[in-house]
Amino acid sequence: MKNRETQNGGQTMLITGATSGFGAAIARQAAMQGFELILTGRRANRLQEISHELGDSVLRCLCFDVRDHSATQDALSALTEKEVPDVLINNAGLAVGKEPIHEGIMDDWNRMIDTNLKGLLHVTRELAPRMAKGSRIINIGSVAGKQPYPGGAVYNASKFAVDGLTQAMRMDLLPKGIQVAQVAPGAAETEFSLVRFKGDSEVAKSVYDGYIPLSADDVADAVLYIATRPSHVSIQDLLIMPAAQASAYHFYKS
Repeated sequence: MKNRETQNGGQTMLITGATSGFGAAIARQAAMQGFELILTGRRANRLQEISHELGDSVLRCLCFDVRDHSATQDALSALTEKEVPDVLINNAGLAVGKEPIHEGIMDDWNRMIDTNLKGLLHVTRELAPRMAKGSRIINIGSVAGKQPYPGGAVYNASKFAVDGLTQAMRMDLLPKGIQVAQVAPGAAETEFSLVRFKGDSEVAKSVYDGYIPLSADDVADAVLYIATRPSHVSIQDLLIMPAAQASAYHFYKS
């Protein structure tokens, strides 16, 4: 069994949703800091690309959808003892649509709930029993899980659930010596808005007009800061915003 009390050299990090956005940025920064990586995602071609980019830092790529409980179990149960992560990054998530609640689309709602909440549960339930003392779980939440905003009802609900789940997980896993943290970003320019607006690149780009949003690297830097603290230090909840954003819906745009 690996010694989880050591620093990150030789430690293993598993990242869900590693094919783009925060996940890919976290993978790149973790590789630079000496982590061995297990990367998961739905898009096999993207997994192949980032695996090729990161080379020997990648122990394994697993192509599955976290919404699919059976596929998640099959993929993660095959991990060897060496591959059980020291750090689990529950990153896979998305927003779809921005209709008010009375005009919402059920398929969009199910996709958000199944990915943002149930997907996190599927992965955590499979891995947490095998993780050792000194391990860390870092959930990617959102300012949308701290404050609601018009048009975000179900996305808000899914991320509020992640916030509450993170707090409860921290209590449940305390006796096992597993730390549980959340990084909650504000507005960040990734594929997020392109997915939310279903491929409408013009609308997606307009979300970031008039201010400088966070980048995926900004968020990855926060995640790696938590992941690399000494074992006696627990960063539990980190809200990270662009300077132009004061809340989920207050921006100063020039």
